[in-house]
Amino acid sequence: MNLKKAKEYCRTLPGVTEDIKWGDNLVFSVGSKMFAVMDENDKAKAIAVKVDDERFLELTDRPGIIPAPYLARMKWVLVEDFAKLPEAEARAMLKRSHELIFAKLTKKLQREIEGAA
Repeated sequence: MNLKKAKEYCRTLPGVTEDIKWGDNLVFSVGSKMFAVMDENDKAKAIAVKVDDERFLELTDRPGIIPAPYLARMKWVLVEDFAKLPEAEARAMLKRSHELIFAKLTKKLQREIEGAA
């Protein structure tokens, strides 16, 4: 999945907002908490996402997936070339990252987001 498709997919998830942080990083958030970070330039290839704690080591053992700089201690990975992942796996990673962050929101905020969807 290329980053253009990844951006389009992220925009379809419930309660998503996006903004530019740290100069040129496009950040997708739910309830003001980020779940995906990528370069705003569509020619870039890397994307950082939150993963399940128990999958962190498994994923970072794969070529092209490394602990995300500054975020690894919170179990984020950086997929160096997102286009190399099969589309189904790429979508699943983005969806799961969204779910993990959504689950950490307050119940009130979760209801608001679910009600707006």
